[in-house]
Amino acid sequence: MAAKPPRAQRIGVFVDVQNMYYSARHIYNSKVNFKALLQEAVEGRTLVRAIAYVIRTEDLSREEFFKVLENLGYEIRAKDIQVFVDGSKKGDWDIGIAMDMIEMAPRLDTLVLVSGDGDFVPLVEHLQRALGCRVEVIAFGKSASGKLRDATNKFTDLDANPRKFLISKKPHAMARPGEIETHHEGVERSARGQRK
Repeated sequence: MAAKPPRAQRIGVFVDVQNMYYSARHIYNSKVNFKALLQEAVEGRTLVRAIAYVIRTEDLSREEFFKVLENLGYEIRAKDIQVFVDGSKKGDWDIGIAMDMIEMAPRLDTLVLVSGDGDFVPLVEHLQRALGCRVEVIAFGKSASGKLRDATNKFTDLDANPRKFLISKKPHAMARPGEIETHHEGVERSARGQRK
């Protein structure tokens, strides 16, 4: 069977919003341009679904943020952060993203994961080997897992053209190490690595 020409590919885009939001904030003190991100992911191909996975926090609980994402064409999946008795907090969509990608894979030619979290490596490998899908990853290279880069069919490094993918509060100043906060496990790991 002949491969489909790139423009005819059916694609799904799966965005780990926390990973993108905090990576942009910590590295560039900026916000992600989710419109430019979606355009880069689609590249003129046939978009079947674009899903943004959000954990409601003080930073990401505003209804206007959700409305902006919806107006750009994203479906929103949101859930509250878990707070444990000892005061620790946990919030991630890793299993939800993985399940959605596996379930939708038979109806897609290419799956685009927007996250730099290395926990997704087994998922990427499974989608490629067991389901025969092309898997692309979009992330900030400075905070992305090297293993995730190596596993994917195509890695798009947002650090290569930050002006295109960021909405700046200030001109792309790098965050100082003391300013790095740890709100998401994936970003926390990369922040610790940067401080060493």
